[in-house]
Amino acid sequence: MYLKSLRIIRDTFPTTDAYPFNISVLQRTQRVDFSAPITFLCGANGTGKSAFLDAIARRSGFLPWGGSKIHRAHGNPYETQLSNHIVLDLNPRRPYGFHFRAEAFFNFASSLDDILLEDPRRERYYGGRSLNVLSHGESFLAFFRGYSFQLDGLYLLDEPEAALAPDNQLEFLRVVLDGIRQGKKQYIIATHSPILLGCPDSQILSFDAPFIQQIDYRQTPSFLFYRKFLDNPSRFFEL
Repeated sequence: MYLKSLRIIRDTFPTTDAYPFNISVLQRTQRVDFSAPITFLCGANGTGKSAFLDAIARRSGFLPWGGSKIHRAHGNPYETQLSNHIVLDLNPRRPYGFHFRAEAFFNFASSLDDILLEDPRRERYYGGRSLNVLSHGESFLAFFRGYSFQLDGLYLLDEPEAALAPDNQLEFLRVVLDGIRQGKKQYIIATHSPILLGCPDSQILSFDAPFIQQIDYRQTPSFLFYRKFLDNPSRFFEL
């Protein structure tokens, strides 16, 4: 385990009226413990999962693969400052790692193409082809199977299921589980997927409660919603 725990220093928040400091679960959580090599973050949109991952990445010194999530049009000076108000219990202090964001993956793939112009041999680390010539889902899997995922370290992933069909979500989990078995790796993954959340021997942290807390798979909103939907889809469309 590289990241054992995290403390949120709520007393030093510069404001409680602007994102991400206005997110109630971040205002009420003091400490988060990581108890498994694979931790999933679940919760509704806007509950702070992405802000939480971004803060860990910045505090750990990781580059945000795929680009930063700063929205210039918003003019929010606090958007990336949560990292200044958390304390990480890291061992070792600076592990290898990266911060993967599904929505900005195209930026990473394009940057890799630029690198391949200078060093074409690097294609072999990602299936032997440019990620941009593959479908969205194929490029995700090629990346997850590639060189970066083979190194021991801390992996922060924001909605990796975004481009993956259900069977490929299972393939992604196989890659993650193989990584755990073959080396010293830790994954913290924000997701809405009931397939990913079903990963055995993982920890699930809910952002829907008054504070961040561990819950069981069958308590997750994704599991409960999909079970109801698949039981009787038509009732969700009744007027």
